[in-house]
Amino acid sequence: MSAHPVYKWLNIEQPGRCLLCLGHGSQTRPGMCDACHADLPWLGSQCRRCALPLPAEDQQCGQCQQHPPAYTQVVCPLLYRFPVDSLVPAFKYHDQLIYGRALAYLLAEAVQFHYSEHNQRLPDRILPMPLHPSRQARRGFNQALELARPIAARLNLPLCRHTLKRVRHTPPQQGLTASERKRNLADAFCCSPAVDVTGLHLALVDDVVTTGATADAASRILIEAGAASVSIWCIARTP
Repeated sequence: MSAHPVYKWLNIEQPGRCLLCLGHGSQTRPGMCDACHADLPWLGSQCRRCALPLPAEDQQCGQCQQHPPAYTQVVCPLLYRFPVDSLVPAFKYHDQLIYGRALAYLLAEAVQFHYSEHNQRLPDRILPMPLHPSRQARRGFNQALELARPIAARLNLPLCRHTLKRVRHTPPQQGLTASERKRNLADAFCCSPAVDVTGLHLALVDDVVTTGATADAASRILIEAGAASVSIWCIARTP
């Protein structure tokens, strides 16, 4: 795609138009023309555990080799680069839920391809990454839940909203180092005692994975509660 189209992130939805370029190009998926879809920053070769971009396929990054995370894999279609780094904040902080629906569709496509390509069984349940109640009250919604809902419906999998809870309010992770993020998340999550996850394969949905500290902390709580494994499904991975 040429560089000249102006992306108008905060325009209202216009039927038949691409959400990115506002053009009427051919669309084979909701909200996005085929040209803009092809021009997205697709995540190529990556760490088979945390999805960190790597020069070659089927490798593990040094961090995962030395300190394996609690989750078994990250399924992620995109790099957190333009235009994704504008779409996600518009959805997350500015109530542009239409972008969330388009991103959820892309993630569902990536999940279906990944599990088919690797001959893996789909998980037993889908969980959204929880927000602390005070943060969710300020924002008005949980972006992870808004992503998880259409994915669960498309894959015909149970969506469990209340299995994992965020019980400690923590400062935002932005700007923190990996070690600071880990300390920031100590005792931040708990698994509801009313929900039995023993032996289950779970998918935990979030918007972006940066260092993986949040995904690791949440996954550890689920594993400690008896889950057999946890996969992370997210829209984008930071390099």
